[in-house]
Amino acid sequence: MYSTVLSAAVHGMEVNFIHVEADISNGLPVFNMVGYLSSEVKEAGERVRTAIRNTGFSLPAKKIIVNLSPADVRKRGAVFDLPIAVAILSSLGYVDGERVRGTLFIGELGLDGSVHKVPGVLPVIIEAKRAGCRVCIVPKGNLREGRIIEGITVYGVESLRELGGYLNGETRLRDEERTERYAPCMKRQEDFSDIRGQALLKRAAEVAVAGGHNLLLIGPPGAGKTMLARRIPTIFPPMSEEECIEVTKIYSILGMTDEGNPLIRTRPFRTPHHTSTKAALIGGGNIPNPGEISMANYGVLFLDEISEFQRSVLDVLRQPMEERIIQLTRKSGVYRFPSNFMLVAAANPCFCGYYPDMNKCTCTPQQVRQYQSHISQPFLDRIDICVEAGGVEYDELHSTGEEETSEEIRKRVCAARKRQYDRYGKSLTNAEIGLDELEKYCVLGMEEHGFMKQIFDRLSLTARTYHKVVKVARTIADLSGEEHIRISHLKEAVGYRTMEKRKGK
Repeated sequence: MYSTVLSAAVHGMEVNFIHVEADISNGLPVFNMVGYLSSEVKEAGERVRTAIRNTGFSLPAKKIIVNLSPADVRKRGAVFDLPIAVAILSSLGYVDGERVRGTLFIGELGLDGSVHKVPGVLPVIIEAKRAGCRVCIVPKGNLREGRIIEGITVYGVESLRELGGYLNGETRLRDEERTERYAPCMKRQEDFSDIRGQALLKRAAEVAVAGGHNLLLIGPPGAGKTMLARRIPTIFPPMSEEECIEVTKIYSILGMTDEGNPLIRTRPFRTPHHTSTKAALIGGGNIPNPGEISMANYGVLFLDEISEFQRSVLDVLRQPMEERIIQLTRKSGVYRFPSNFMLVAAANPCFCGYYPDMNKCTCTPQQVRQYQSHISQPFLDRIDICVEAGGVEYDELHSTGEEETSEEIRKRVCAARKRQYDRYGKSLTNAEIGLDELEKYCVLGMEEHGFMKQIFDRLSLTARTYHKVVKVARTIADLSGEEHIRISHLKEAVGYRTMEKRKGK
């Protein structure tokens, strides 16, 4: 007897629907599985047979063939255990085949018939809804994650026995409350008011977040670079509903969602160690998974001690920083991952960390050049804002004055972002605009053109760095509530480019 059950496989960020077919006929008692299977899927045969037996069903001594279609798509993971078991039970007549139709099944089985949590449920539910699937059966541990999406019925099961009762109409699965789809960004304990002094760094961070610009902080140890970077997510605008779901999809694929509160409502803040590899940052493997820069999507990727990273590792970030997407080509296909992140990096100016203070610096000029050469000039060209973090004075550290809070800064950032969204007609920041938008919305007057010509020649700017200066000036104008870019805005934007010109001096 033949039956088919709908399931799904996640490849990168894409979902492929898989038809699990089971055919049971007379013949030598065998259990064969075919369909371009990985080793963990092949092992499902033993798990499924044992789980079915321990659930109370009996497998007859017949020829059992299971096919996972289409055959040219690689299947991996344990998500097919549950649909394989359902297909076999349906072929044997143990469950109602009519209730199986139009239902998608995913889940891993234990030997006792229990259903275990699996990764990648959220993107599967999203695609199932688009395909018109009416019901999805997932492990109970993934239920809250699956019910983030409205417009489709999602049930969670704890065991194969419970599922068999539901498919035969003997029991009903409890309809739990749906997970709240969207809520304002949760408050963090860190706050900008914790930072004493460092007005320039705070201003640079505000401009960077307002326009979505990449930020590089250079300064001696203990100046507060890392402290400020960790507080940058607190001045971001709250995440939109679409952003929450997009970020949660990435963490769902990696199996990193919280079972009790799966919907991610806070901006990601990723801090990979300087020993991280290329694959760790951009994603890797024969069938790649998202890397650190995708996990930082719509949030912050913080590279502390950026000069300690391997130069080749940093250079793989150049294309994702510009295009906001990663494309990896493998034998099994082309995989695309989002990389719409804000880069924040911190670096010491030299090995000892005190250059150019020659009273403290113990490095030779050659050592300074060697240390700074870890960061290539093409990579620096993709940094919009670069500022120096000076030391904090004693009086600033023990000042009793009130420092500006993250909430106060966030209000200005949100107002600037709204001006950008209204100007471009979509959720686009100044850092993301192309050449057409730049020429249309970042028009300079005669005086401003004359100023930028002098700067272009004096600092030997490239076309890319020139455009970045203008974009940053556009953001500064948005923070000031002005329609046109003024000389003062350009001067401040140029001031954020001068630190990289110390390289090699």
